[in-house]
Amino acid sequence: MQKALATAAAKRSRFQQGFLRLMGLLMLVSATGASCQQLVGRNSPPLPPALPPAATMGQIIAVVNANSSQVASFSTMRATVSTPGFPALRANLAFQRQRSFRLRAEMALSGPEVDLGSNEEMFWFWVRRESPPAVYYCRHDQYASSAASRVLPVDPAWFGQAMGLVSFEPNEQHDGPHIRRDGKLEIRSTSAAPGGMRRVTIIDQSSGIVLEQHLYDPRGSRIASSLLSGHLKDPATGVIMPRRVKIEWPSTNFEMTIELADLQLNRLSADPAALFSKPDYPGYTNVDLAAPNPAFGMPATALPPITSLPAPPN
Repeated sequence: MQKALATAAAKRSRFQQGFLRLMGLLMLVSATGASCQQLVGRNSPPLPPALPPAATMGQIIAVVNANSSQVASFSTMRATVSTPGFPALRANLAFQRQRSFRLRAEMALSGPEVDLGSNEEMFWFWVRRESPPAVYYCRHDQYASSAASRVLPVDPAWFGQAMGLVSFEPNEQHDGPHIRRDGKLEIRSTSAAPGGMRRVTIIDQSSGIVLEQHLYDPRGSRIASSLLSGHLKDPATGVIMPRRVKIEWPSTNFEMTIELADLQLNRLSADPAALFSKPDYPGYTNVDLAAPNPAFGMPATALPPITSLPAPPN
């Protein structure tokens, strides 16, 4: 029994090292790229009020859901991706409900460097400078039972919510609204699934926009956060979307900021079937993360710590 446990632990360690190394390579790519000016201004115009004073849970949920429901897709060819202490890497990004997204980052001189994506069947990630060269992928229906779930505790299908398309589902349990000391509103949601995750959503009490979302496992440990800012109102649709998204994964000590310019709503610039298909890169092996013992290469790159949040309220 002890030998089996030791073997399983070694496999998890190799997987985590491999994933952390991929994240470290993303930082390396950013560090070696040319410095890009930030595409989003730090000061956003004030948004019109959408909630009455002392808004009820139903009113808040209605405003948040109504805003998100108007977006079937979004895309931009002028995004930047950055990690702490390094210049930004230029990127293009696209999303289509429910699970489809694509983020491709590149350098002007060397071309594509990072490819992260998902469709209705699977998700994948590729880093050009990874050794051994590989495209890592996993089917969504195999994610929960795969080694990927122990290093990526949130299914990449969360990407839409992380980018601001937050929805409160009727089959979830919602508690609130709670007024925080800073005047913002807080709604605590629990998944209806057994042992489901807890979600804390922080909302502006006037405009009703989502400012933060934090996910916790059943034990109360924070597993992912999305911090949203730079919100702008699209003149054509009236939809309010953030232009700056900071994503944190505490279990990997990793954070990434995505800045968006020229965001196009409900209009993709490419055929979705091709855009959201797992790529094949010549010379790179396809590695299934749901396989019993996925192989990885060299030890993990050390990543800088991130600021942790307090445990969720009881």
